[in-house]
Amino acid sequence: MPLYNYNAVALDGSKVKGRSEAADTSHLAVLLRENGLFLVESKTREAKTTFNKLKTREVADFCREMAAMLASGVTLIKAMMIMMQRDMKPHIKKTYRAVIDDLQRGSTLSDAMYQRGKAFPELLINMMRAGESTGRMDLTALKMADNYDKEYRLNRKLHAAMIYPIVLLILLTGAVLIIFTWVIPQFMSMYENMELPLPTKIVLSISDFLMSNGVFLVAGVIIFVILLLAFFRRPGPKLWLDHFKLRIPKIGKLLKTIYTARFARTLASLYVSGIPMIQAMNVSKNIIGNTYIESQFGLVIESLGNGRTLSQSVSLVDGFESKLPSTILIGEESGRLEQMLESVSDQYDYDAEMATAGLIATMEPVLIVFMAVIVGFVIISVMLPLYSMYSSIETGA
Repeated sequence: MPLYNYNAVALDGSKVKGRSEAADTSHLAVLLRENGLFLVESKTREAKTTFNKLKTREVADFCREMAAMLASGVTLIKAMMIMMQRDMKPHIKKTYRAVIDDLQRGSTLSDAMYQRGKAFPELLINMMRAGESTGRMDLTALKMADNYDKEYRLNRKLHAAMIYPIVLLILLTGAVLIIFTWVIPQFMSMYENMELPLPTKIVLSISDFLMSNGVFLVAGVIIFVILLLAFFRRPGPKLWLDHFKLRIPKIGKLLKTIYTARFARTLASLYVSGIPMIQAMNVSKNIIGNTYIESQFGLVIESLGNGRTLSQSVSLVDGFESKLPSTILIGEESGRLEQMLESVSDQYDYDAEMATAGLIATMEPVLIVFMAVIVGFVIISVMLPLYSMYSSIETGA
């Protein structure tokens, strides 16, 4: 409910100022009369309520349900109320309730979504605003549902592909810690007063260090990671990091493919909705997810403003796949720019999936070999003195 600042008069004639939530001014007047106050004037004041950002899957569900009900002739407010009745997370219900309140006060859906802060993506808000102007919000919502479904599926495959390497790294770390803090200390008393080979000395020194300073080491690593993350959240370091990520072998190519797919898909959606190209570029740059690429869009927009074509302007960006400008050029010359952008985004989505699978296929044996080398080195280092001792006994015999 909206928040009202009000001026009222009490029964004794004194003036009272205050603030209260109410459905409307009539409701506010009733609430005040119950407390012996009479409303003189009131002014709405937006309540400072924060709304959690909806996840990609949640946005896709919102768009698909909205599209189905609007296409069936259900009114916008009724559609939102029906959607609120299903089982959902509290933060989603809270967001829907706030949107419904705004719609009942006469706001458009795009404005109501915009008032929820970062709860809804900027792309969706702009697309729904375009749909409101054309009167085909159902088609716009359906298109956005497909868009966010594709984004969700790609992100899910990327996350799933990273599970195996992460599990291997955790197992490797756990195995090394167990060996150095539990297994090797069992041999320390056995090796006293013995001349040890260099590998064994190294392993024993590491084990002794971890046993003596393990807590401080773990605390130091955690603090270092926190400081590093905070450092790279700053604009300058984040820009450098996003630029560096594009130069990493294999990973950089994969990221370029993902960024290009996002940009092409977003631009295609905005372009077909009739949104002006410069505005579409301003929205599209915020969807990419790389500050280094986003920082170059000033040149792109300036180039468009000077009358250069989209293909020429996009070619100025360092961070997209090299064939993107030529694909856009074909779309411009054939008059099928939207279809070409959608086609290239689908192709890059597929390329990203294949590149991810290839990267993981390369990482798996490398991690396994790395694990085997470390464990093997430790085992050999521990066994060397035993072998020397056994050889000495045999020689003496």
